[in-house]
Amino acid sequence: MTTALITHADCLRHETPEGHAEQVARLEHVLAALEPLDLLRVRAPLAADDDILRLHPKSYLDELREKLPEEGAEPRLLQLDEDTWMSPGSLNAAYRGVGAALRAVDMVLAGEVGNAFCATRPPGHHAEAEKPMGFCLFGTAALAAQYALDHHRLARVAIVDFDVHHGNGSQELLSGEPRALVITSQQVPLWPGTGAADETGGHNNVLNLPLPPGSGSAEMRAVWGGAATERLRAFRPDLIVISAGFDAHANDPLAQLEWEDEDYSWLSAHLCALADELCGGRIVSTLEGGYDLNTLARLARRHVEELIKAAT
Repeated sequence: MTTALITHADCLRHETPEGHAEQVARLEHVLAALEPLDLLRVRAPLAADDDILRLHPKSYLDELREKLPEEGAEPRLLQLDEDTWMSPGSLNAAYRGVGAALRAVDMVLAGEVGNAFCATRPPGHHAEAEKPMGFCLFGTAALAAQYALDHHRLARVAIVDFDVHHGNGSQELLSGEPRALVITSQQVPLWPGTGAADETGGHNNVLNLPLPPGSGSAEMRAVWGGAATERLRAFRPDLIVISAGFDAHANDPLAQLEWEDEDYSWLSAHLCALADELCGGRIVSTLEGGYDLNTLARLARRHVEELIKAAT
């Protein structure tokens, strides 16, 4: 078995203003770091509207299409909120991101690959049902989980999210889905201001693991090796979807956690071992945050190297 890398050049056509943290160079750096690795490279398809409509209403898709800037028109960039922008290529990029995650689910569940990493942008774990936010247009990881439940008729799917910012979108989109478990660690306090331990979802299906600013390896390993592991073992998912954010690292400019390179290797290997124990190693991982370009590239490679080891 091998690891699939699913991406598409359209994801480089989502443009943001100069100096914006979520920039084209993020994906360029990640792809360059993964280039030497032995991966099955797969072109991400476009998601269908029906794939998006599992969790987002048609009115939201219509609104995004109406607002999408046209090629050659001015202004070329449209600001949706304080952080989130669209350019003429943004909607296609977001559809490729969802398409990549769904293709990954198909391939992993069919046994074509052991696991998969989706190198796409914009990220996806902040978008709520009718609200783009935090650089995100669609709830990519949540859509992948819902697709696995509905289309593939899995009994249980878990999302694990180690981005430094709380995956409020994944929590909101899946809070009412008893077949889904959402586990997230995040710095608290920090934008978006959610992710407290007492936010437990509509079916006690959310586990938030808030971490204080300045905390590092010991605190991270304690929560992921402790409460998160216990909940995953109790839930026994048929598939694990990872929201892989790399912005809890000490070098990242947008937060104040102190994780180191080795922590990402440890956490990735730990999640792979749990997947092997609980669901035949079935993991779909999708890129979220990480805003120091060199650190992002280095950590994404470490993460994918652990996926490769687990799939071999």
